[in-house]
Amino acid sequence: MAKKQDFVQHLTSRQDDFAQWYTDVILQTELVDYAPVRGCMVMRPYGFALWERIRAEYDKRFAETGHQNVYMPMLIPESMLLKEAEHVEGFAPEVAWVTQGGTEQLQERLAIRPTSETIFCTMYSKWVQSYRDLPMKYNQWCSVMRWEKSTRPFLRTSEFLWQEGHTIHETPEEAQQETMQMLEIYRDVAENIMAIPMLIGQKSDKEKFAGARATYSMEAMMQDGKALQAGTSHNFGTNFAEAYDIKYLSREGKLEYVYETSWGVSTRLIGAIIMAHGDDRGLRMPPRIAPIQVVLLPIAFHKEGVLEETNKVFERLKNAGFRIKLDDRDTVSPGFKFNEWEMKGVPLRLEMGPRDIENHQVMACRRDTNEKTVLTLDNLENEVSELLDEIQKGMYEQALKFRTEHIKNVTNMDELGAAVTNGFAKAMWCGDRACEDEIKEKFGASSRNMPFDQEAEAFGDTCVCCGKKAKKVMYFAKAY
Repeated sequence: MAKKQDFVQHLTSRQDDFAQWYTDVILQTELVDYAPVRGCMVMRPYGFALWERIRAEYDKRFAETGHQNVYMPMLIPESMLLKEAEHVEGFAPEVAWVTQGGTEQLQERLAIRPTSETIFCTMYSKWVQSYRDLPMKYNQWCSVMRWEKSTRPFLRTSEFLWQEGHTIHETPEEAQQETMQMLEIYRDVAENIMAIPMLIGQKSDKEKFAGARATYSMEAMMQDGKALQAGTSHNFGTNFAEAYDIKYLSREGKLEYVYETSWGVSTRLIGAIIMAHGDDRGLRMPPRIAPIQVVLLPIAFHKEGVLEETNKVFERLKNAGFRIKLDDRDTVSPGFKFNEWEMKGVPLRLEMGPRDIENHQVMACRRDTNEKTVLTLDNLENEVSELLDEIQKGMYEQALKFRTEHIKNVTNMDELGAAVTNGFAKAMWCGDRACEDEIKEKFGASSRNMPFDQEAEAFGDTCVCCGKKAKKVMYFAKAY
């Protein structure tokens, strides 16, 4: 038991070693474990429950906006993949190949999907006939494989879970509207459910998705000041339609190419939740995304009536719709339980002992602030709901305050280099890739995205790198 107690208690400090803190947290909270295959992860029940919460929030919004879920094969023939040259070039170093089936060598290599544009496009070219078939708005929840050189669970793994939406439309205007709509859905869930503030904007040509006309992203700041690209939405125009011959009969009776979009978020969002909110005690889960919102602990439950009364409270809160866990284990101490649930980031802990029952109350402890307060049993459901709302709001505001304090407006390379050591640099940029490359080479920082309202965000008119005329505002940061 002592060994387990020590294991639960020890986490590396974020200040001492943020990367080791992250590893300690994901392993000791039993979100994930390492798989026997290099770069792959095993998602344990608590980690997968968090992914299911994320998936449910997004899937509901996808359905509300007219998208339907489908499933495509994970194996893609090489000839199919090669049709879109820019796309292939972008993914070539990461593709894993199947070359043998059973005892026979395959006549054509099969790629394990790094993404599914090619298979969607192949099927769309079969399915669409006329404008009456449009739009087609499909999404799939699946895993993909990218043979990454350097991996870390949730943030970058060889295999990961995600959703990928693929839609085709009649007009460029419809495709652009779809691209922006999905980016907004991503932002809404990230900010209002996961309590992580996002910077929304357009990627540079260097950083856009291979094969896209334009890529838009939401970027989050982690507590070590690095950026995490948390979701992307792409407007392909007719790039893939031309490569895969996706044509439809227009309202004017002409054969036209469709306009296509693609968009995705992945299990990397779990990494974002960990690194945006966690502290030296472990995870801190925003209540709206937490698999367990409330943990209820009977104290001194060997005494008469404690378990009975605690069970009544459990049923009340469960029936009120809270995601609640009753921890009535008699094999570990209350202190061990406090430590374990605190480390797992459960937003609210309720304790109930003989004195609480006598006073018709429960003791509540907030995970975000570790503050304790007394809640009355008469109005318990409302008081728990109000507390969870306060925790949700407070966690978002804390993350927003941190981000605001770690974004610096910079006008020269020295300022940029200093800013990206522990935050984001906001700079004027000429739009030249050579300047992006120089910033990357000198500081290890990449361009993240350009805010949509460039005029409102602008300061100065010269590029932070080369000093030439500049009209673009760009965020630069080191990134995961």
